[in-house]
Amino acid sequence: MTPTANDTAAMTMAGLNLIQQALSIYDSDLRLVVCNRPFREMFDLPRALTEPGAAFEDTIRFLVTRGEYGEVTDIDAAVRSRVEQARAFEPHYMERTRPDGRTISVEGSPLPQGGWVTVYTDITHTKQQEALLSARSEELSDRVLSYAEKLASTNRKLEATITALEEAKRQLTETEARTRLTTEMMPAHIAHVDPDRTYTFSNRRLNTVMPGRPSSIVGRHIGDALGQTAYAAIRPHLDAAFGGSPSVFEFTDEESSRRIRTAFTPDRDPKQGGINGVYILSMDVTEETQARTALQQTRRREMAAQLTSGMAHDFSNLLTIILGSQSRLQRMDLPQQARDLIAATLSAANRGGGLLNRIADITGAREWHPAPTDLPALLSDLETLAAPALPAGISLCISNELADDALMLDSGMLQDSLLNLILNSRDACGDSGTITLVVRPVQDTWAEFSVTDSGPGFSAAALEHALEPFFSTKGGEGSGLGLAMVYDMTKLAGGHVRLANPRGHGGKVTMRLPLRPAPAASRATSGLVLLVEDSPDLREGVRAMLTETGNAVIEATSVDEAMVLLREVPGISLVLSDIYLEGDATGLDLLDRLAQTDAPPPCRLMTSLPPYNPVHLAAAARAPVLQKPFSAATLMGFLHLKDHR
Repeated sequence: MTPTANDTAAMTMAGLNLIQQALSIYDSDLRLVVCNRPFREMFDLPRALTEPGAAFEDTIRFLVTRGEYGEVTDIDAAVRSRVEQARAFEPHYMERTRPDGRTISVEGSPLPQGGWVTVYTDITHTKQQEALLSARSEELSDRVLSYAEKLASTNRKLEATITALEEAKRQLTETEARTRLTTEMMPAHIAHVDPDRTYTFSNRRLNTVMPGRPSSIVGRHIGDALGQTAYAAIRPHLDAAFGGSPSVFEFTDEESSRRIRTAFTPDRDPKQGGINGVYILSMDVTEETQARTALQQTRRREMAAQLTSGMAHDFSNLLTIILGSQSRLQRMDLPQQARDLIAATLSAANRGGGLLNRIADITGAREWHPAPTDLPALLSDLETLAAPALPAGISLCISNELADDALMLDSGMLQDSLLNLILNSRDACGDSGTITLVVRPVQDTWAEFSVTDSGPGFSAAALEHALEPFFSTKGGEGSGLGLAMVYDMTKLAGGHVRLANPRGHGGKVTMRLPLRPAPAASRATSGLVLLVEDSPDLREGVRAMLTETGNAVIEATSVDEAMVLLREVPGISLVLSDIYLEGDATGLDLLDRLAQTDAPPPCRLMTSLPPYNPVHLAAAARAPVLQKPFSAATLMGFLHLKDHR
């Protein structure tokens, strides 16, 4: 049976009482923590002065008053002197003769937590032996006897010092072990390099913060441990730290594609003021950076919307007036030349309206809404959408190196962006060429989408400005908003876009989006789905999406009809319902009715209401809601998503 804390304390005190020496421990407030029985008996102390919490000053006053320290004329001064000496908490060893003629040694040692421990040893017998030796050794000179006595006293002091050093060593070892354990537990790389840029200390977290690096790096040069590319990125800051300037900065580790935040702190010599080395603290802030990027883009969009909304409103009114005036002119009997001018004006006004819509897409309220997405299905749909827009001489090749597991993506925004890039590549290739879309993972951190074409590539101006709104190399045929929309989408997701001309031929646009696996989902590929939708056309389209993946479907148009089917048809594994249905009852009422049944199947809702609509918000608080319109890939990922409400 494991002893209790009280049992352990009792056994400890029993052991202390058995030793021949008197022992006392006082805390930093000079209050007694513990003492053994020999301490009480050696000084014949009253019980009140040997209980925990007894004041050291009271004990000293009792001993001084009783004559323990000889005849004292000023008791208060004697007590004050010994209390001040005790507060110094310094190691000490002394020998003194008590009033009863016995000699004791007093050995005190401070404690790391404050206070001290004192051991009192009766050395009367030892002193008597020394005196006897002195009396019987007439042949020894007085000097030799003096040396022998000093040597004996010194040996006792040395033994006390050794004991104190051993205790200090034990405390230091424990402190070092706790410090190392703490550094190993922290989710950061903590290290120290000397003036030669060699690691003198490091926890084993480097390969966690920067994957691909070794974990044991003490004794290695920082450039060898990090790699020359990463070392080149941090070297200016490290040089500044060795110059005495601390710094905190961020850089992207190209090898692992992680965003790293690093702090350099100079290790100053407290006496001479020189730099003994640099302390290093590094953390992986990739996810924080992705979230910050998305938030910054959202704020930029809000500012842009505020700046353009009023102007766009007035411009829209002007376009409406122009279109109305030109329409009336078209109905008049005018010469052909005038009709041509009217048609050109109408075309320009319509293009202006389209431009307003594109600006609204960039500056509007749309945000990145990731949902479980079947990426292979999304890419298949993309190929189907893009193929009719490509000339016969242009081939499209799509390669997907990502796993088939569902990912958290905004399929609509991603598909729009990829289609935009493919059409831009089509314009660059002309009548013939090759467009390649490669999707691959990057260090389990990014999902990379690269669109490469065989066209002439980007010009120097395009490489610098193509992502800016209204920049176009297509003359009057382009709005200059296509790549700006791609940039906007990627930033909203917390990713980034790069333009390049690989090998000097053709253009390449690379989007990196955060690689987020979808939450654990049911992997069942078939089941019986109850589809509740009052629009026949929508029912037909959604039913086709469900049956293509092996699901069986039964249909209802109202809540009452759905409840009848749920009672009469066994094996319904899922309910997919619109919010607004035939009759007065809604999808929310269907949720209420389902909650009153035994073992109801999971229910998912869909709607064309905007996310900020109160009904949409109320539904989303109770069940997963799918925003219309949606693709088959988005629907499958949505249905497989586990409801954690």
